[in-house]
Amino acid sequence: MLRYALKRLGLGIIIVSVAMVMLFAMIYVIPGDPASVALGPRATPEMVQALRSRMGLDQPIWIQFFRFYFSALRGDLGTEVLSGRPVIDVVFEQLPYTLALIAGAISWSVLLGIPLGCIAAVRRGGFVDRVIGVLSVAVIAVPSFVIAIYSLLIFAVALQWLPAIGAGEPGNLASQLKHLALPSLAIGVGWVGYIARMVRASMLETLEASHIRTARAFGLTDRRITYSYALRIAILPTVTLLGVGIGNMVSSAVFAEIVFARPGIGKLVYEAISVRNYPVVTGAVLVTTAFFVVVNALADILIGALDPRVRTSLN
Repeated sequence: MLRYALKRLGLGIIIVSVAMVMLFAMIYVIPGDPASVALGPRATPEMVQALRSRMGLDQPIWIQFFRFYFSALRGDLGTEVLSGRPVIDVVFEQLPYTLALIAGAISWSVLLGIPLGCIAAVRRGGFVDRVIGVLSVAVIAVPSFVIAIYSLLIFAVALQWLPAIGAGEPGNLASQLKHLALPSLAIGVGWVGYIARMVRASMLETLEASHIRTARAFGLTDRRITYSYALRIAILPTVTLLGVGIGNMVSSAVFAEIVFARPGIGKLVYEAISVRNYPVVTGAVLVTTAFFVVVNALADILIGALDPRVRTSLN
Protein backbone atom coordinates (compact mmCIF):
# COMPACT_ATOMS: atom_id res chain seq x y z
CA MET A 1 0.00 0.00 0.00
CA LEU A 2 2.85 2.39 0.80
CA ARG A 3 4.48 1.69 -2.57
CA TYR A 4 1.19 2.42 -4.33
CA ALA A 5 0.77 5.70 -2.42
CA LEU A 6 4.30 6.78 -3.38
CA LYS A 7 3.61 5.94 -7.03
CA ARG A 8 0.46 8.05 -6.95
CA LEU A 9 2.43 10.90 -5.36
CA GLY A 10 5.09 10.73 -8.08
CA LEU A 11 2.43 10.70 -10.79
CA GLY A 12 0.78 13.69 -9.18
CA ILE A 13 4.04 15.66 -9.25
CA ILE A 14 4.42 14.88 -12.97
CA ILE A 15 0.85 16.01 -13.66
CA VAL A 16 1.36 19.30 -11.81
CA SER A 17 4.64 19.92 -13.67
CA VAL A 18 3.00 19.32 -17.05
CA ALA A 19 0.12 21.59 -16.01
CA MET A 20 2.61 24.34 -15.16
CA VAL A 21 4.21 24.11 -18.62
CA MET A 22 0.86 24.15 -20.42
CA LEU A 23 -0.48 26.96 -18.27
CA PHE A 24 2.57 29.13 -18.88
CA ALA A 25 2.36 28.50 -22.62
CA MET A 26 -1.37 29.26 -22.84
CA ILE A 27 -1.11 32.43 -20.77
CA TYR A 28 1.68 33.91 -22.84
CA VAL A 29 0.29 33.13 -26.29
CA ILE A 30 -2.76 35.31 -25.59
CA PRO A 31 -2.38 38.48 -27.66
CA GLY A 32 -2.00 41.81 -25.89
CA ASP A 33 0.24 43.34 -23.28
CA PRO A 34 -0.83 42.55 -19.70
CA ALA A 35 0.94 45.64 -18.35
CA SER A 36 -1.00 47.93 -20.72
CA VAL A 37 -4.30 46.23 -19.85
CA ALA A 38 -3.64 46.43 -16.11
CA LEU A 39 -2.72 50.13 -16.15
CA GLY A 40 -5.43 51.24 -18.55
CA PRO A 41 -5.43 53.45 -21.64
CA ARG A 42 -4.17 56.55 -19.81
CA ALA A 43 -0.89 54.99 -18.75
CA THR A 44 2.28 56.51 -20.15
CA PRO A 45 4.87 54.35 -21.96
CA GLU A 46 7.22 54.83 -18.98
CA MET A 47 4.60 53.47 -16.57
CA VAL A 48 3.94 50.49 -18.83
CA GLN A 49 7.64 49.73 -19.16
CA ALA A 50 8.14 49.98 -15.39
CA LEU A 51 5.32 47.51 -14.75
CA ARG A 52 6.62 45.15 -17.45
CA SER A 53 10.01 45.20 -15.76
CA ARG A 54 8.47 44.55 -12.34
CA MET A 55 6.48 41.60 -13.74
CA GLY A 56 9.57 40.24 -15.50
CA LEU A 57 7.94 40.52 -18.94
CA ASP A 58 11.01 42.21 -20.39
CA GLN A 59 12.99 38.97 -19.95
CA PRO A 60 13.21 36.20 -22.58
CA ILE A 61 10.42 33.63 -22.44
CA TRP A 62 12.63 30.78 -21.23
CA ILE A 63 13.95 32.90 -18.35
CA GLN A 64 10.41 33.85 -17.39
CA PHE A 65 9.39 30.19 -17.37
CA PHE A 66 12.26 28.96 -15.20
CA ARG A 67 11.76 31.82 -12.76
CA PHE A 68 8.07 30.95 -12.60
CA TYR A 69 8.73 27.19 -12.24
CA PHE A 70 11.37 27.30 -9.50
CA SER A 71 9.55 30.04 -7.61
CA ALA A 72 6.40 27.87 -7.60
CA LEU A 73 8.41 24.94 -6.22
CA ARG A 74 9.39 27.17 -3.29
CA GLY A 75 5.76 28.16 -2.74
CA ASP A 76 6.23 31.63 -4.23
CA LEU A 77 3.46 32.21 -6.79
CA GLY A 78 4.44 35.80 -7.49
CA THR A 79 2.94 39.18 -6.62
CA GLU A 80 -0.52 40.46 -7.47
CA VAL A 81 -0.18 43.15 -10.15
CA LEU A 82 -2.50 45.82 -8.81
CA SER A 83 -2.22 45.53 -5.03
CA GLY A 84 1.32 44.15 -4.73
CA ARG A 85 0.17 41.41 -2.33
CA PRO A 86 1.60 37.88 -2.54
CA VAL A 87 -0.52 35.79 -4.88
CA ILE A 88 -0.56 32.85 -2.50
CA ASP A 89 -2.26 35.02 0.15
CA VAL A 90 -4.86 36.20 -2.37
CA VAL A 91 -5.58 32.63 -3.50
CA PHE A 92 -5.80 31.14 -0.02
CA GLU A 93 -8.21 33.87 1.05
CA GLN A 94 -10.66 32.68 -1.61
CA LEU A 95 -9.92 28.94 -1.50
CA PRO A 96 -12.01 28.13 1.62
CA TYR A 97 -15.16 29.49 -0.05
CA THR A 98 -14.67 27.23 -3.07
CA LEU A 99 -13.83 24.21 -0.91
CA ALA A 100 -17.00 24.77 1.11
CA LEU A 101 -18.98 25.00 -2.13
CA ILE A 102 -17.50 21.74 -3.44
CA ALA A 103 -18.07 20.01 -0.08
CA GLY A 104 -21.70 21.08 -0.17
CA ALA A 105 -22.09 19.85 -3.76
CA ILE A 106 -20.57 16.48 -2.87
CA SER A 107 -22.91 16.21 0.11
CA TRP A 108 -25.95 16.79 -2.12
CA SER A 109 -24.76 14.26 -4.71
CA VAL A 110 -23.77 11.52 -2.24
CA LEU A 111 -26.70 11.84 0.18
CA LEU A 112 -29.22 11.71 -2.68
CA GLY A 113 -27.42 9.69 -5.36
CA ILE A 114 -26.34 6.63 -3.36
CA PRO A 115 -29.76 5.87 -1.79
CA LEU A 116 -31.52 6.45 -5.12
CA GLY A 117 -29.10 4.08 -6.86
CA CYS A 118 -29.62 1.40 -4.21
CA ILE A 119 -33.40 1.70 -4.38
CA ALA A 120 -33.33 1.48 -8.18
CA ALA A 121 -31.15 -1.65 -8.06
CA VAL A 122 -33.25 -3.39 -5.42
CA ARG A 123 -36.46 -2.62 -7.35
CA ARG A 124 -34.99 -3.37 -10.76
CA GLY A 125 -37.44 -3.08 -13.64
CA GLY A 126 -40.22 -1.64 -11.48
CA PHE A 127 -41.97 1.71 -11.58
CA VAL A 128 -39.62 3.27 -9.02
CA ASP A 129 -36.58 2.14 -11.02
CA ARG A 130 -37.95 3.74 -14.19
CA VAL A 131 -38.79 7.01 -12.42
CA ILE A 132 -35.32 7.23 -10.87
CA GLY A 133 -33.76 6.47 -14.26
CA VAL A 134 -35.70 9.25 -16.00
CA LEU A 135 -34.90 11.78 -13.25
CA SER A 136 -31.22 10.81 -13.28
CA VAL A 137 -30.87 11.37 -17.01
CA ALA A 138 -32.84 14.63 -16.75
CA VAL A 139 -30.60 16.21 -14.10
CA ILE A 140 -27.46 15.05 -15.95
CA ALA A 141 -28.64 16.76 -19.14
CA VAL A 142 -29.32 20.17 -17.56
CA PRO A 143 -26.22 22.42 -17.31
CA SER A 144 -25.24 23.61 -13.84
CA PHE A 145 -25.57 27.31 -14.71
CA VAL A 146 -29.19 26.75 -15.81
CA ILE A 147 -29.93 25.03 -12.51
CA ALA A 148 -28.22 27.91 -10.70
CA ILE A 149 -30.35 30.57 -12.42
CA TYR A 150 -33.66 28.75 -11.95
CA SER A 151 -32.96 27.79 -8.33
CA LEU A 152 -32.14 31.45 -7.68
CA LEU A 153 -35.39 32.59 -9.29
CA ILE A 154 -37.53 29.97 -7.53
CA PHE A 155 -36.10 29.61 -4.02
CA ALA A 156 -34.63 33.09 -3.51
CA VAL A 157 -36.84 35.41 -5.56
CA ALA A 158 -40.26 33.74 -5.78
CA LEU A 159 -40.42 31.75 -2.53
CA GLN A 160 -37.83 33.79 -0.60
CA TRP A 161 -36.76 30.73 1.37
CA LEU A 162 -33.02 31.21 0.92
CA PRO A 163 -30.69 34.20 0.38
CA ALA A 164 -29.81 35.10 -3.19
CA ILE A 165 -26.24 36.40 -3.07
CA GLY A 166 -23.15 36.43 -0.88
CA ALA A 167 -21.45 33.88 1.36
CA GLY A 168 -23.05 34.76 4.68
CA GLU A 169 -21.89 36.67 7.72
CA PRO A 170 -18.32 35.87 8.87
CA GLY A 171 -18.37 33.74 12.00
CA ASN A 172 -22.08 32.92 11.65
CA LEU A 173 -22.27 29.25 10.65
CA ALA A 174 -26.05 29.24 10.19
CA SER A 175 -25.89 32.22 7.84
CA GLN A 176 -23.03 30.67 5.85
CA LEU A 177 -24.91 27.37 5.46
CA LYS A 178 -28.04 29.17 4.24
CA HIS A 179 -26.00 31.06 1.65
CA LEU A 180 -24.27 27.79 0.66
CA ALA A 181 -27.46 25.80 0.03
CA LEU A 182 -28.43 27.12 -3.42
CA PRO A 183 -25.00 27.31 -5.10
CA SER A 184 -24.01 23.85 -3.82
CA LEU A 185 -27.35 22.47 -5.04
CA ALA A 186 -26.74 23.98 -8.48
CA ILE A 187 -23.38 22.22 -8.75
CA GLY A 188 -24.25 18.95 -7.04
CA VAL A 189 -27.67 18.09 -8.44
CA GLY A 190 -26.27 16.97 -11.79
CA TRP A 191 -23.95 14.57 -10.04
CA VAL A 192 -26.90 13.02 -8.24
CA GLY A 193 -27.85 11.49 -11.58
CA TYR A 194 -24.32 10.27 -12.33
CA ILE A 195 -23.95 8.65 -8.92
CA ALA A 196 -27.42 7.11 -8.95
CA ARG A 197 -26.78 5.47 -12.33
CA MET A 198 -23.28 4.34 -11.31
CA VAL A 199 -24.45 2.85 -7.99
CA ARG A 200 -27.38 1.10 -9.66
CA ALA A 201 -25.18 -0.55 -12.28
CA SER A 202 -22.52 -1.56 -9.75
CA MET A 203 -25.13 -2.81 -7.28
CA LEU A 204 -26.82 -5.02 -9.89
CA GLU A 205 -23.47 -6.59 -10.76
CA THR A 206 -22.52 -7.07 -7.12
CA LEU A 207 -25.85 -8.63 -6.16
CA GLU A 208 -25.12 -11.44 -8.63
CA ALA A 209 -21.70 -12.20 -7.11
CA SER A 210 -21.01 -15.55 -5.44
CA HIS A 211 -20.42 -14.13 -1.96
CA ILE A 212 -23.85 -12.45 -2.06
CA ARG A 213 -25.49 -15.75 -3.02
CA THR A 214 -23.64 -17.36 -0.12
CA ALA A 215 -24.95 -14.69 2.26
CA ARG A 216 -28.49 -15.38 1.06
CA ALA A 217 -27.95 -19.11 1.59
CA PHE A 218 -27.02 -18.41 5.22
CA GLY A 219 -30.37 -16.68 5.69
CA LEU A 220 -29.27 -13.06 5.96
CA THR A 221 -31.96 -10.48 5.29
CA ASP A 222 -32.03 -8.64 1.98
CA ARG A 223 -31.58 -5.31 3.76
CA ARG A 224 -28.42 -6.48 5.52
CA ILE A 225 -27.04 -8.03 2.35
CA THR A 226 -27.70 -4.85 0.36
CA TYR A 227 -26.32 -2.26 2.76
CA SER A 228 -23.70 -4.24 4.71
CA TYR A 229 -22.11 -6.35 1.98
CA ALA A 230 -23.13 -5.33 -1.55
CA LEU A 231 -22.96 -1.55 -1.11
CA ARG A 232 -19.38 -1.66 0.18
CA ILE A 233 -18.20 -3.15 -3.11
CA ALA A 234 -20.68 -1.35 -5.38
CA ILE A 235 -19.65 2.06 -4.08
CA LEU A 236 -16.03 1.73 -5.26
CA PRO A 237 -16.65 3.04 -8.82
CA THR A 238 -18.51 5.95 -7.23
CA VAL A 239 -15.44 6.91 -5.20
CA THR A 240 -13.43 7.03 -8.43
CA LEU A 241 -16.17 9.03 -10.14
CA LEU A 242 -16.21 11.59 -7.34
CA GLY A 243 -12.42 11.92 -7.47
CA VAL A 244 -12.61 12.81 -11.15
CA GLY A 245 -15.81 14.81 -10.73
CA ILE A 246 -14.31 17.26 -8.26
CA GLY A 247 -12.35 18.80 -11.12
CA ASN A 248 -15.60 19.32 -12.99
CA MET A 249 -17.17 20.80 -9.86
CA VAL A 250 -14.34 23.33 -9.62
CA SER A 251 -15.10 24.52 -13.16
CA SER A 252 -18.83 24.61 -12.40
CA ALA A 253 -18.08 26.69 -9.32
CA VAL A 254 -17.15 29.58 -11.63
CA PHE A 255 -20.76 29.92 -12.80
CA ALA A 256 -22.21 29.44 -9.32
CA GLU A 257 -19.91 32.04 -7.79
CA ILE A 258 -20.77 34.56 -10.51
CA VAL A 259 -24.53 33.92 -10.47
CA PHE A 260 -24.75 34.05 -6.67
CA ALA A 261 -22.12 36.84 -6.31
CA ARG A 262 -20.14 34.54 -4.06
CA PRO A 263 -16.38 34.83 -3.39
CA GLY A 264 -14.15 31.94 -4.43
CA ILE A 265 -11.41 30.73 -6.73
CA GLY A 266 -13.63 30.68 -9.80
CA LYS A 267 -14.70 34.28 -9.45
CA LEU A 268 -11.11 35.28 -8.62
CA VAL A 269 -9.80 33.69 -11.84
CA TYR A 270 -12.60 35.21 -13.92
CA GLU A 271 -11.84 38.71 -12.65
CA ALA A 272 -8.08 38.18 -13.01
CA ILE A 273 -8.45 37.07 -16.64
CA SER A 274 -10.55 40.13 -17.48
CA VAL A 275 -7.69 42.45 -16.42
CA ARG A 276 -4.88 40.13 -17.59
CA ASN A 277 -3.59 39.64 -14.05
CA TYR A 278 -1.27 36.74 -14.98
CA PRO A 279 0.20 35.97 -11.54
CA VAL A 280 -3.23 35.50 -9.97
CA VAL A 281 -4.45 33.35 -12.86
CA THR A 282 -1.42 31.05 -12.78
CA GLY A 283 -1.38 30.86 -8.99
CA ALA A 284 -5.07 30.02 -8.70
CA VAL A 285 -4.96 27.40 -11.47
CA LEU A 286 -1.86 25.76 -9.97
CA VAL A 287 -3.43 25.54 -6.53
CA THR A 288 -6.65 24.01 -7.90
CA THR A 289 -4.63 21.58 -10.06
CA ALA A 290 -2.62 20.44 -7.04
CA PHE A 291 -5.85 20.07 -5.06
CA PHE A 292 -7.38 17.97 -7.85
CA VAL A 293 -4.31 15.70 -7.97
CA VAL A 294 -4.33 15.21 -4.18
CA VAL A 295 -8.06 14.37 -4.19
CA ASN A 296 -7.62 11.76 -6.92
CA ALA A 297 -4.69 10.20 -5.07
CA LEU A 298 -6.76 10.03 -1.87
CA ALA A 299 -9.65 8.47 -3.83
CA ASP A 300 -7.34 5.74 -5.16
CA ILE A 301 -5.95 5.08 -1.68
CA LEU A 302 -9.49 4.92 -0.27
CA ILE A 303 -10.44 2.34 -2.89
CA GLY A 304 -7.43 0.28 -1.83
CA ALA A 305 -8.56 0.52 1.79
CA LEU A 306 -12.14 -0.52 0.98
CA ASP A 307 -11.41 -3.36 -1.46
CA PRO A 308 -9.10 -6.18 -0.27
CA ARG A 309 -8.56 -7.22 -3.91
CA VAL A 310 -6.86 -3.92 -4.65
CA ARG A 311 -4.58 -4.27 -1.62
CA THR A 312 -3.63 -7.79 -2.70
CA SER A 313 -2.82 -6.69 -6.24
CA LEU A 314 -0.52 -3.95 -4.93
CA ASN A 315 1.68 -6.26 -2.86
